[in-house]
Amino acid sequence: MPVQQVRNRVSPARLRSIARRLLNASTLCAIATVSADGRGHINTAYFAWSATFEIVWLSAPEARHSRNIRRRPAVAIAVYDSTQKWGGFDRGVQLFGTAHQVAGRAVPEADRLYRRRFKAPASDELRAYRLYRFQPKTLKLFHERELGGGTFVTATVGRDGGLAWVRTERYVTGADLGRAGAAGAMSSAALDMVRPMT
Repeated sequence: MPVQQVRNRVSPARLRSIARRLLNASTLCAIATVSADGRGHINTAYFAWSATFEIVWLSAPEARHSRNIRRRPAVAIAVYDSTQKWGGFDRGVQLFGTAHQVAGRAVPEADRLYRRRFKAPASDELRAYRLYRFQPKTLKLFHERELGGGTFVTATVGRDGGLAWVRTERYVTGADLGRAGAAGAMSSAALDMVRPMT
């Protein structure tokens, strides 16, 4: 299915509102990492997020995705409401950036962020886990009720959490192509009507 860029700019305030609602829609995220030999890996984790769209989760340092992050910090994350039904208004957000294990003076802040969303388990249950923080550089929003069917909006993420529109893309269906062809034929016919006879 072809993808078409459209000129629908989205304001920073609207981008932020949609992104916040999408991140609130689920407590689970899918974390994509790449191993040293170039193989992809996916992991699911409970996450918390900050006002600047940073994402924090708990993982064991020995886990494959944690080892991947130590070698290659490039990470992609997807968040979506898993209760969605086929044929409804779909929605979700993809984030692209880098991640690292939280250390030193940054630990208490990340810990508070995580505990605001989840009740803290007993300390002995956390002994094998460490906090990880993801810093997004770009995100892609998909919210059909807000943005239209088959429409994706990409934005950059500033260090202060500010979002800036980059592009809007829309899947083009066969019906769209048919309408575009009909519109082109009508435009050609209209031009023929007003074109001076030679």
